[in-house]
Amino acid sequence: MGELFRSEEMTLAQLFLQSEAAYCCVSELGEIGMVQFRDLNPDVNVFQRKFVNEVRRCEEMDRKLRFVEKEIKKANIPIVDTGENPEVPFPRDMIDLEATFEKLENEMKEINTNQEALKKNFLELTELKHILRRTQQFLMNLLEDPNSTLLEPMEVNRAPLRLGFVAGVIGRERIPTFERMLWRVCRGNVFLRQADIEDPLEDPTSGDQVHKSVFIIFFQGDQLKNRVKKICEGFRATLYPCPESPQERKEMLAGVNARIDDLQMVLNQTEDHRQRVLQAAAKTVRVWFIKVRKMKAIYHTLNLCNIDVTQKCLIAEIWCPVSDMDSIQFALRRGTEKSGSTVPSILNRMQTRQTPPTFNKTNKFTSGFQNIVDAYGIGNYREINPAPYTIITFPFLFAVMFGDLGHGVLMTCAALYLVLRESRLIAQKNDNEMFSMVFAGRYIILLMGIFSIYTGIIYNDCFSKSLNLFGSGWSVRPMFSPNGNWTFDTLNQSRVLQLDPAVDGVFKGPYPIGIDPIWNIATNKLTFLNSFKMKMSVILGVIHMLFGVALSLFNHLYFQKPLNIYFGFIPEIVFMSCLFGYLVIIIFYKWVSYTARTSRDAPSLLIAFINMFLFNYGDPTNKPLYTGQSVVQSFLVIIALACVPVMLVVKTLVLRRQHMWRRQLGTQNFGGIRVGNGPTEDEAGIIEHDQLAQQTEEEPEFNFTDEAVHQAIHTIEYCLGCISNTASYLRLWALSLAHAQLSEVLWTMVMHIGLSSKGFFGFLMLTIVFFFFAVLTVAILLIMEGLSAFLHPFSPDSHLFTYSFKHLVEGVSGSY
Repeated sequence: MGELFRSEEMTLAQLFLQSEAAYCCVSELGEIGMVQFRDLNPDVNVFQRKFVNEVRRCEEMDRKLRFVEKEIKKANIPIVDTGENPEVPFPRDMIDLEATFEKLENEMKEINTNQEALKKNFLELTELKHILRRTQQFLMNLLEDPNSTLLEPMEVNRAPLRLGFVAGVIGRERIPTFERMLWRVCRGNVFLRQADIEDPLEDPTSGDQVHKSVFIIFFQGDQLKNRVKKICEGFRATLYPCPESPQERKEMLAGVNARIDDLQMVLNQTEDHRQRVLQAAAKTVRVWFIKVRKMKAIYHTLNLCNIDVTQKCLIAEIWCPVSDMDSIQFALRRGTEKSGSTVPSILNRMQTRQTPPTFNKTNKFTSGFQNIVDAYGIGNYREINPAPYTIITFPFLFAVMFGDLGHGVLMTCAALYLVLRESRLIAQKNDNEMFSMVFAGRYIILLMGIFSIYTGIIYNDCFSKSLNLFGSGWSVRPMFSPNGNWTFDTLNQSRVLQLDPAVDGVFKGPYPIGIDPIWNIATNKLTFLNSFKMKMSVILGVIHMLFGVALSLFNHLYFQKPLNIYFGFIPEIVFMSCLFGYLVIIIFYKWVSYTARTSRDAPSLLIAFINMFLFNYGDPTNKPLYTGQSVVQSFLVIIALACVPVMLVVKTLVLRRQHMWRRQLGTQNFGGIRVGNGPTEDEAGIIEHDQLAQQTEEEPEFNFTDEAVHQAIHTIEYCLGCISNTASYLRLWALSLAHAQLSEVLWTMVMHIGLSSKGFFGFLMLTIVFFFFAVLTVAILLIMEGLSAFLHPFSPDSHLFTYSFKHLVEGVSGSY
């Protein structure tokens, strides 16, 4: 259980694998996912490693599978995903897989080639059919048109006029430009007729639906004929031979229709065969992908290993958790047995000075919180893991901004549905990105909803309305009036009445839990909630920041760094406590010390806090909270300011002094003999301890300038961050008020309309209005406002997370 709060203890181990068992052993290690292999061949080119050919073969198989998957998706065939995790094929099975994929790819390419050729032929015949039909109609209309001069008989003394024509098909969108070009180039000496093809035609290359038009161009002479053909070629128009005789056109049309029918039958058979092949592939393509990618990962891992001179043993180095050493041993044993080898694999722990990678174990509940933490930074090795604390702090900070009982219940119900049906939803393999993101954070949403219910009870807010469960603590009966002259007429006729809590009988006592429901109808409701939520945000923020700084103490103790405690943690905690901890204390003091009768004389905490920094205690408009306030506040400010040079300078000077002292003692120590002012026996023990520590831990060269700059940046960031982050916690107050106001506006402007109607029409209106109210509530208040409140606790600007746990994530040593 302790490892949940701190990253796992890692060790560097050396693996000796027999060549025939290496493949199966690496496969078993990959299945448990508890090791990270180091590259022992950093200077070797990737194309010169031992298993590069196997990796290329796996990449080629993966390419063929991607081609098949693309064809399956193009055919709108669902890919079967049963969630099966197949075992890795043996190396000898790679040849069979390659042959299967090669055969499938060649078959698909042959089918696609034949189908494209058939579709192209079908398109040409279809276009020719439309041309023959339209040409017959064009010529018949010209012969029947009495106003047509194109086919009039010539005079006797002239040679007979013989017109030529060409017919073809062109894209419908090119017709206007095509017609203008013919007119200009041929100078108006051609006659164009065109008609649209009603049904769209399929492009055999791209498979898109295109709209085309049939045209016929009449001209005279070979010169115009050549011009017309060049223009048609430039506009990518397809020309088809068209007989001049009606009988020949009729016979050709009958032949074209017969060929189209035969070709359609062949196309249907080809498509059926293609569908059968793709449906069979869709059942196993996902399993094939897993097998091939596992094989590729294994060979890629084997390329990271060294091979001894006998070529019979592979040497690997791995990082692994110490607690999982037994599991790794069992995996190696299973891999050896599976390969049939008689020589066991050897796992040997190594001593190293290198910093191990950071590894935090997770489960389905903690993985979401761990991912949020890792998104902002991964802590150094063996540092405290912030994720367990985030399980509580993150939903609570969200609920402070999203405090609504009704909305919290809706969010909890939605999350409960995802949690209770998680096994069935996982089996469905939903590919929707938004749903997958929400489903992955189902436990986060569940806690957010539960905490929102709690804060909704504290705020006494349910869909912008208050719940009067225990009866209000205020009384407005005439007998409890301040001067005894209130009557029921006064209550009925007066829009606003002031209740004075200092008058006996008006205020009966505090509400048992949460805010009194009478505040929901008070005119100064917003003023009261402003003060309450703003002070609550400051209190929660300071406690959260102090908690984050306090956690760094456990890291300093674990890593045995007393300097970080004396000149880092203690000045930091004192600095924050003297300033902002004092602010929290005077907030509670003001709540406790002032009653309803004396609350009007209470001083402003904001002005008092500003005067504290300015050492201004003679302000007549702001009286002191207690006797001796100026002395206490001056002392606290001086203590806080004194902590700054301690953080800024002292630690760096002490580190420099220790470094110089060790170097001086080291030069005076000759074979354990004390020379001149050399080390004493105690100092020699310190040197021996330092040398032993250097053997087990690699320490970088001390650089005074770098250390001073780093400490200065850290101190400035901390001091300024205390102020800016305390102000950032006011977002809890701002978002809470914004959510409450949005909820109230939605109720007043939408739901109030339906509730104000009566009768059957009112029932109908209420049904319609409630539908819109529900949609707007989910869309605006639950999704939009909930997402906004979700982002604010971890926003980099507010530092609600990064500041509080900055000691835990400020250095990234690598992730596992």
